[in-house]
Amino acid sequence: MTELTKLRRALISVSDKTGLVDLARALDARGVELISTGGTARAMREAGLTVRDVSDITGFPEMMDGRVKTLHPAVHGGLLALRDNDAHVSAMTAHGIPTIDLLVVNLYPFEKTVAAGADYDTCIENIDIGGPAMIRAAAKNHAHVAVVTDVEDYDKLIGDMDQHDGATCPKFRRKLAQRAYGRTAAYDAAVSTWMADAIGDAAPRRRAAAGHLAQTLRYGENPHQRAAFYTDGSDRPGVATAKQLQGKELSYNNINDTDAAFELVSEFPPKDGPACAIIKHANPCGVARGATPKEAYIRAHQCDSTSAFGGIVALNSKLDLETAQEIMQIFTEVVIAPGIDQDARDLFASRKNLRLLITPGLANPAAASLTWRQVSGGFLVQDKDNGHLDVDDLKVVTKRAPTDHELADMIFAWRVAKHVKSNAIVYVNDGATVGVGAGQMSRVDSCRIAARKAADMAAELGLPAPLTQGSVVASDAFFPFADGLMTAAEAGATAVIQPGGSMRDDEVIAAADEAGLAMVFTGMRHFRH
Repeated sequence: MTELTKLRRALISVSDKTGLVDLARALDARGVELISTGGTARAMREAGLTVRDVSDITGFPEMMDGRVKTLHPAVHGGLLALRDNDAHVSAMTAHGIPTIDLLVVNLYPFEKTVAAGADYDTCIENIDIGGPAMIRAAAKNHAHVAVVTDVEDYDKLIGDMDQHDGATCPKFRRKLAQRAYGRTAAYDAAVSTWMADAIGDAAPRRRAAAGHLAQTLRYGENPHQRAAFYTDGSDRPGVATAKQLQGKELSYNNINDTDAAFELVSEFPPKDGPACAIIKHANPCGVARGATPKEAYIRAHQCDSTSAFGGIVALNSKLDLETAQEIMQIFTEVVIAPGIDQDARDLFASRKNLRLLITPGLANPAAASLTWRQVSGGFLVQDKDNGHLDVDDLKVVTKRAPTDHELADMIFAWRVAKHVKSNAIVYVNDGATVGVGAGQMSRVDSCRIAARKAADMAAELGLPAPLTQGSVVASDAFFPFADGLMTAAEAGATAVIQPGGSMRDDEVIAAADEAGLAMVFTGMRHFRH
C-alpha cells in the first residue's frame, strides 16, 4: 500500500452541513482543490471559497431532480484509479479524468425521514444512490483515497494532514474506509428494514441490523469479555437516550439492568400515581406504587431489601429530595427517572459513584419494535413483548369472582410478571410486590422461593405474618398442575391471574374452587427467557 497520499483534490457532497465551511476552509488553506455539487457547493461559495462543480468534470449537468449527478466514469474513475498502475494512469490521461484524493460524503437523511413518519414515496426519494456508490468506491481504493462519512472525523482528517505535511497515512485511511463501509451497511440495513415493514414482510429473506457506537465498555458481563454499547438511532426514552448527570461510566451489566428497570417502571403511567422498580441481575427485587415517589420506593425496597443492595432504581416520575434521601440509605448502582429536582441532584452529587440518568420521558410499553438474540450459527428475531391487558380482558373461571381490589392487584402483578425471567411468580398486595420467584426450572419452586422471601422480609420488618397473606399471585404461564397453585394458596394468596391453556385447566380450576380462590385467565403468556 502507498505509504502517504498527498491531498490535492477533494470531492465534497454532504446532506448534513455541520462543520462543512470550517472543513472546506481548512482544506483550501492547505492547497486542496474543492469539487462539489448543489447545495454543498452553494454553501461553500457563500463562505467565499472557490469551488469547482462536478458537472465541469463530467461534462453533464445535474439532472432528474438531482438523481443523476455523480454517477459518471469521470467521478468514479477519479476515485477508483490505482495511482501506481500504469494502465489506470493512462486511462485517466486519455479520458481527462482527474484524480480525487479525498471524498467527503454524508448521505440523504433516510433514517430521519422514516422517523418523522413520512409517507412511502417520500421515504423512497430520500434513499441516496450516488453517495453510497462513491463511498464504496473510495473505501475500496483506500490505498490512495481518504473517505470521510462522519462529521466527527473532520478534525481528525486535518490533524492527520498536518502531521504528514498535507498527506494522509495508510493507517488513518484504513480506519476511515472501515467506518465508510459501516455507514453504507447501516444505511442499507435501515432501508431494507423499513421496506420490509412497509410491505408487511414479517420474515424477509435477509435481515440486517446496524448500530452506532455510543460507548466502548471496559468489559462485558465478565472481565475477560470485550464489549461495546451501540445505539440504534431510535428516540425511545430509556438508557440509550438518557442523559447521565454523574457517576462512573455505565458497565455492560449496568446498561442491561438499567434497561430492564426502566422498561418495567414504564408499564405504570404517571397519571395512575408514582411507581418504583428495583432491579438486580435483570430481575425485579421489588415494584410498588405509592402516594409519593418516596413511598413507592420504600414499598418496593421492602419486598426484598437484601437483593436491593447494589441494585438499579427506576422511577416513573420526577425524583424529589425526599425520595433521594431514602435511596441514599443503601448502596445503589444506578438511578434512572424522567426528571429530577435540583435539591435531589445536589444531594446525589455527594455520592460520586452513584450513576444518575435522566430520560426525556417514559418508554411506551405498547410500541412495536423487534428484539434480537444470537444463537450458534444465527440469530432469532421477534416482536417485542408489548402485550397489554386491562380488567375487561380477563376471564373469571372460578366460582368466586375477584373483588375490585384483587383485580387491581392482579393487573399490577401481571405487568410485573411480564418482566420477570421464566418461570415467573409474583405475589402482590395492595399495589406492591411482596414476593418474586424468578428463573426457576419448576414453577412450584418459583412459588416457594417467592413465598420464602416474603417470610424472610416479614421477620426483618417485625410483621406478624408475611404479606403474601391476602395477596394475589401472577404466573407468567399456565399452571400445568395444581401443585403450584396450592403452594401459592398455602402462602396466603387469595386470587390468581394466569394465562390458562393447560391440558389440566379443569383440575387447576377445581383446586382453586376447593381452596376458595378467585382465578382469572388472560389468554396471553409472558415467557421471558
